[in-house]
Amino acid sequence: MSKFGELIDLNIPVLLDFYAEWNEQSTAMHPVLREVAAALGAKSKVIKINVDKNKELAQALRVKGLPTLMIYKKGEMVWRQSGEQDANTLIGILNEYA
Repeated sequence: MSKFGELIDLNIPVLLDFYAEWNEQSTAMHPVLREVAAALGAKSKVIKINVDKNKELAQALRVKGLPTLMIYKKGEMVWRQSGEQDANTLIGILNEYA
């Protein structure tokens, strides 16, 4: 978990995508997240977390539906939503916290 703390304790917003390869909605988000990362560059960070490989973290954060998206800034969760989102919506939300 200490690595997770390092990932989210940044002065820029960090978008976490909790996904599973077997979940169609999760895999549909991959190109959207690439677009978000490309659009925002160094102003934010996008991290994909496979729930099958990170079960303890997913349980600790009570991830139920996939994909689950969270935004952290300075170690605190500032936004969370389950389900698909479009790139423009995510870019807008991340810019609010930039």
